[in-house]
Amino acid sequence: MVRLSSRSLLAGLGLAAQYTRAALTVDLSSPDSIKQAASQVAEDLLTFYRGDEPGWVPGILPGPPPDGDYYWWQGGAMWGTLLDYRHHTGDKTYDDMTSTAILFQVGDDRDFMPANWSASMGNDDQAFWALSSLVAAETGFTDPPEDQPQWLSLAQAVFNEQTHEERRVPAGSNCEWGLRWQVYRTNNGFDYINTIANACYFNIGARLARYTNNDTYMELAGRTFDIMEKLGYVDADWNVYDGAHLPDCTDINKAQFSYNSAMLMQGAAFLYNYTNGEQVWQDRVQGLLTRTIEVFFPDGIAFEPACEPGNCNADMRSFKGFLHRWMASTAMMAPFTYDTIMPVLRTSVEAAVKQCTGGDNGRFCGFHWTTGTFDGKTGAGQQMNVLGGLTSLLAATPPLTNTTGGTSVGDPNAGSEESTLTPLAEITTADRAGAGILTCIILASSLGAFAWMNLETM
Repeated sequence: MVRLSSRSLLAGLGLAAQYTRAALTVDLSSPDSIKQAASQVAEDLLTFYRGDEPGWVPGILPGPPPDGDYYWWQGGAMWGTLLDYRHHTGDKTYDDMTSTAILFQVGDDRDFMPANWSASMGNDDQAFWALSSLVAAETGFTDPPEDQPQWLSLAQAVFNEQTHEERRVPAGSNCEWGLRWQVYRTNNGFDYINTIANACYFNIGARLARYTNNDTYMELAGRTFDIMEKLGYVDADWNVYDGAHLPDCTDINKAQFSYNSAMLMQGAAFLYNYTNGEQVWQDRVQGLLTRTIEVFFPDGIAFEPACEPGNCNADMRSFKGFLHRWMASTAMMAPFTYDTIMPVLRTSVEAAVKQCTGGDNGRFCGFHWTTGTFDGKTGAGQQMNVLGGLTSLLAATPPLTNTTGGTSVGDPNAGSEESTLTPLAEITTADRAGAGILTCIILASSLGAFAWMNLETM
């Protein structure tokens, strides 16, 4: 089922000779051409979504296996991808669908913990929905009605809950205060202290610090990065490994996945920006960036060495899109990286587009970008990858904060009865009046391994 807005339908008719039953084509030197191609990839992505149809659940992609290829978290990841697409292209076609989808999955406690997903609820799964709500807040996406949970408060709820001791390794262990992979003790993986759960927490904390101007978030985020370095999850050469088990977190699984590195890099870039360029965050951004390019961009094209080309699962087949989006965000938050990041993203996206020749319309994308040819397998992850890649080339404006035009309402006590965070002062009318001026100023100046990973969730 392909959804076509009147605007995209007219655009498609006007370019029929170029796009009908032909490879996805795009002039990467033209923002308008990139936007046109991205709109087509977005339409094709949503052919995998059925949550707006009778009998299907809003927000999620079909699954989990064996009922479909996708776990709960990938729905959250898809809406974050589409929110980035909306922000960088101005296309509001999917606004109502996006709001409905995200709000349907917030759960009874407004914390992205719907009870029907408890059997496989990972801290990383919950966090990916929070990350999408942060994109909504940071890009000025339409705020929900007042009686609904707000984008910022949803992210705060997740961060607060993941700060609680019951989610973490108690004192006395080598991996003390590490965030567990799984939320519930009964879930397989409760004893695995993995990078992605901790990287998500770090990333959310870094972005909340900048958005709210609250140092408590930064301190907790920094503590998390320190733990990952102490445990060797991030080594001296800036390799980022997958995680390790209790009791002491020394049996490190050295599989490397691009989204781990990119998640940490983006979070470090936000803290570089928030701290006005503190050396520790500059060093971390630079180290992660250099190694990420070495490991995940052979010949300048995105590649997942831990599983490609043979055995990447549906989760792993979505990582390249996150990699491109978060590297583009890094380039905005830490401008000293811009001239290194953007040429790599461009060569990678150029290769990605060349293999988008599949499906009934001849423009669906595969996963193996380095081959230059469509691999015969389509999926939501593959479409998210190319959409994330295309929109990464359009990134030009920094994320909002609550003093530079952000309107999302927060709640420092969200998701918990007690909060470790200092409540923030209410934003005044004067604050909002100055936000537009500050935004203009900023815009003007800115330019096996898998046996350890239970494949029932990320």
